[in-house]
Amino acid sequence: MKRAYIDLHCHPALKPYGKSFKYQPTKQNHLNAGRKNSIWHYSPPNFLERQINKILTLTKFTQTDLTALAKANCQVVVVSFYPFEKHFLKKRMLGFKFISDILVNLAAGVSHSRIDNIRSHNSYFQDLLDIYNYYLQLNNFAQKIDNITYTYRLTNSFTEVEENIAKSTDTKKIISLVPTIEGAHAFETGLLIDKNTANEQTVLNNIDKVKNWTHKPLFITLAHHFYNEICGHARSINIGAIKDNQNRGLNTDITALGLKVIDRLLDNTDNKRILIDVKHMSTPARKTYYKLLETTYADQNIPIIVSHGAVNGKRSIEEWNQKDSALSDQFSDVDINFYDAEILRIAKSKGIFGLQLDERRIASRKAIRSSRIYIPNKKSRLRNKSELIWNQIQHCAEILNKNHMFCWETVAIGSDFDGIVNPIKGLWTSENIKDIEPYLVEKAEEYLKNNHQNLIAINKISAQEIIDRVLYLNAETFLKTNFK
Repeated sequence: MKRAYIDLHCHPALKPYGKSFKYQPTKQNHLNAGRKNSIWHYSPPNFLERQINKILTLTKFTQTDLTALAKANCQVVVVSFYPFEKHFLKKRMLGFKFISDILVNLAAGVSHSRIDNIRSHNSYFQDLLDIYNYYLQLNNFAQKIDNITYTYRLTNSFTEVEENIAKSTDTKKIISLVPTIEGAHAFETGLLIDKNTANEQTVLNNIDKVKNWTHKPLFITLAHHFYNEICGHARSINIGAIKDNQNRGLNTDITALGLKVIDRLLDNTDNKRILIDVKHMSTPARKTYYKLLETTYADQNIPIIVSHGAVNGKRSIEEWNQKDSALSDQFSDVDINFYDAEILRIAKSKGIFGLQLDERRIASRKAIRSSRIYIPNKKSRLRNKSELIWNQIQHCAEILNKNHMFCWETVAIGSDFDGIVNPIKGLWTSENIKDIEPYLVEKAEEYLKNNHQNLIAINKISAQEIIDRVLYLNAETFLKTNFK
């Protein structure tokens, strides 16, 4: 049977957990997949929802609900626990909800009740615990889909993943979930937008509690959308009503508390290290973290992780205005995306670079315009959109080939599905990955034919192997090495 893709970053619970606040009791993961507060609730986009997404970039439909993942034949999924940040919301005006409440609900597809909860609660750490518990409620509960019995299981090692794969049959299948966290605000920081609130001992204690979970997270995205008192973040929001909320701490370095947080996370006592994902970190913070890896942790072989990212086509953080590739104008040249020198660092560390399947991140406006079709045709759309993904793969490969390294083992998929993303048109949900695969193979074949002489010997592999590596082999190797 053809292998399905492995996703390094997605949010199966974000929408159903958000919907659960509409019901009593709240925060319940319903076994009935017909309920919107069930992680199994299947809601692929209809024609109208696809048109709304094309016009307004709103993704109200589910993309990686567990039923969609089952239909896509996914066996391994890296899921992100994300305590939704309060600073997406503005203060009330004259007792009324601000327009940002409406925008956030439209963009995230949660519920007004969840928005009210986000506004009123005072603990990101409790929200994290509730999200973890939401997954636990149906852990290993059976669900019938297309006459096949499925369960999902939270895992604590790649050994458990392999055991689940071995136990799966044609009629009974297990989807292994690898837990991660998005945003170190989850440890109880950044609750107020205008002043520090973190208590150092509370933060470090919360890290220790998470390290002792039955299903310890593999990695954590240290930064996210707003200042968290741990490190600076990169600009990620351009919605006018919310953008200003990002200004505090924007593009700043790692803080004194942040250095202690990193040290506690990377402490490998009792094999309980939690790795760090550099997505969303500011460029000063990323530079400092890389320096730490070269000095304090030089003898520990810590991989650099980008769970869901894209290249920006520029040479380095220091030489941010220099471009070395003819492809550079195809990329979004923002600094939340990654520089060529960072791709080289990731590869040298035996890290992983998950491609984010978000049109706004993965391509420039020029490239997006060029990829559009105006007469509906699924094949033409997928062929055009596959180029946006292939450009990222090719650019990373050429950086590594130029440095005489094996160039096809670093890039994987980190879709960010069911996060607040604008999906690549045609890649609406996890079920559509298989649809675009042949067009990616086609791009790889064309590239190998035209650039065979430029590749060093070890990089002359088949087009199908290149795409198999991107879709699942590279992620599988990374998990086998680091998820222990």
